[in-house]
Amino acid sequence: MIPAHNQSGVLPPFISGALPSDAGAMAPYKSSLLEVIAKFAITTDRIKILRGLIEYRELLKAHGITHGVQWIDGSFVEQVEVNLNRAPNDIDVVTYCYRPQAHFEDAKWREFMSLNTHIIDTSTLKSKYYCDAYLVDLQTHPMFLMQQTQYWFGLFSHQRESYLWKGMVEITLEEDEASAKRLLSEMEKNVI
Repeated sequence: MIPAHNQSGVLPPFISGALPSDAGAMAPYKSSLLEVIAKFAITTDRIKILRGLIEYRELLKAHGITHGVQWIDGSFVEQVEVNLNRAPNDIDVVTYCYRPQAHFEDAKWREFMSLNTHIIDTSTLKSKYYCDAYLVDLQTHPMFLMQQTQYWFGLFSHQRESYLWKGMVEITLEEDEASAKRLLSEMEKNVI
């Protein structure tokens, strides 16, 4: 569940009053792609970005990356239109994924990644899909995985300019994009 924005216009880093043992009451908030669309498809700029996110997910899946989670963040999950009087430019996405079965071994994974740089080229992903996107291999060495998680959580849990503590959203890769496209089309009819 995605909580309401707090008085600073960001998702809270945790839900006040919740027990410390309630993992669902702290960021990253486990959600669904459909819930993300329902909450954030409120302007034409945001709908364009959400379309890009869906297409990026389809790109990953077309290359066999079908299992994992995505952390989404940035000004997209904030009330940037109110706080900074501008639309979000993109959506920040870190995909924690399992390797496709055919590329499970380290050598095959390295070869797969070298042949498919377009799925990790940040400038291409940003210009084509409006996703400032990064990939983390869940089958990498545990120390590297820990360092990557620490880095991304540290970066995503604070605004870059103000250092304001904030929350983020987590969605799974397993969710169906067809349903998301239908909902996004319905939401678009209500946006002026």
